Amino acid sequence: MPRINIKPLSVNEVWQGKRFKTPEYTKYEHDILFMLPKIQVPSNELALTLRVGYSNKASDIDNCVKPFIDILQKKYGFNDSQIYELHVYKYVVKKGSEFIEFEFQTMLIN
Repeated sequence: MPRINIKPLSVNEVWQGKRFKTPEYTKYEHDILFMLPKIQVPSNELALTLRVGYSNKASDIDNCVKPFIDILQKKYGFNDSQIYELHVYKYVVKKGSEFIEFEFQTMLIN
């Protein structure tokens, strides 16, 4: 597997200045917080699987990842630094049939 020896940049290091939530994101966050089921997220290292249905096949697979994880951590009270493994799957669906599915699993770190 190729390795590039450089410190990865965080989202906070990529943008200058204060970022503000758009009205669309504020509504999106509110809607998702309301729709998320009541579950208990384990308190140790996590693996997270996301299955995302986009109606536009040109959508980047990772477009929704950070905002959705931020909403998950707000709802379930965990820190996203607990996620050690992430699997993201993209599906192309009809317009109006978009979705996000998620599943947490406990990881055993060796």
